[in-house]
Amino acid sequence: VGARKFLIAYNVNLATPDVAVAKAIAKKIRASNGGFPCVKAMGVELKARNLAQVSINLTDFETTSIGTAFEAVTREAAAAGVSVEGSEIVGLIPRQALDDAAVHFLKVENFEPGLILENRLASVLNAQARKAGPGGSGTLAATSDDAHQPRTLASLAEGFVNSVAADTPTPGGGSVAALAAALGAALGEMVCRLTLKKKSFAAHYDQLGDAVGRLEGLRRSLMEAVDRDAASYDGVIRAMRLPKTTGAEQAARSAAIDEANKLATLVPLGTAELAAKTLRLLEMLRPITMPQAASDLKVGVSLAAAGRAGSLDNVRANLPSIQDREWVSRIESRLKEGETA
Repeated sequence: VGARKFLIAYNVNLATPDVAVAKAIAKKIRASNGGFPCVKAMGVELKARNLAQVSINLTDFETTSIGTAFEAVTREAAAAGVSVEGSEIVGLIPRQALDDAAVHFLKVENFEPGLILENRLASVLNAQARKAGPGGSGTLAATSDDAHQPRTLASLAEGFVNSVAADTPTPGGGSVAALAAALGAALGEMVCRLTLKKKSFAAHYDQLGDAVGRLEGLRRSLMEAVDRDAASYDGVIRAMRLPKTTGAEQAARSAAIDEANKLATLVPLGTAELAAKTLRLLEMLRPITMPQAASDLKVGVSLAAAGRAGSLDNVRANLPSIQDREWVSRIESRLKEGETA
């Protein structure tokens, strides 16, 4: 049993009614035929619009992005002498996927989510809300006061650190483990970017450029896990507060608690897997990065290892609370695999 990543249903409409063209393109780009990883695709006919459509499911948009899928369809369509009429999203899509698409097509260098105004505002407001505490007020006033204070590195981290120190169960060890691994990935990015400025490492530019992209993706996923971990445990608390007066209520509450505990277990398990990928990538960078940044890379390795170990500890801590022993057995098997990876 595992939790799959968010699936994006994305369709590209072709300016032709010839469904054979759409089917040929779908065959070329889908993973099952040797195309792009994490892509499922098929060609369909839109009779009402007199168009053919390449219907796509992206099962991991961080591996194959929506921008990559669109470019691939456009390229194959052009080769067949067909233009693209447009594209459509079916259902919901993570904001990160659209952010990544914009960065992809605009070729924005050194992009990071904090450059988006709404993301920066949300970060500031969340930090101020935590500073105000439960039932606190004056968030806007606090923001105004802070504007007159010199911005230090410590002040950037202070909101989260204070939240961890507060007398609330979240954010807790799972969120901290995810942040540790994210910081490890960030240090790896920094070391790669510094090394890319050195002509003496030109032979490794391709590897370093690839590593930067992979580490950036891991860092973003790990940062998302910081919030996911806290939210999953909050879900356990909500389930435990359900009524239990009648037998039916007790049964429903017990089932809800079990499901909430499963999610609270899968989240750190996913974090551990991300941290393990980060750790392996950082270890690979040792011989191809500048020696002056070796200590930074070592710190990154230590942080990724700590994030992985801490996440696995959270998984172990949650398992005894889950009643579904068959499910627990499967997770324990994954846990053993993760411990030896």
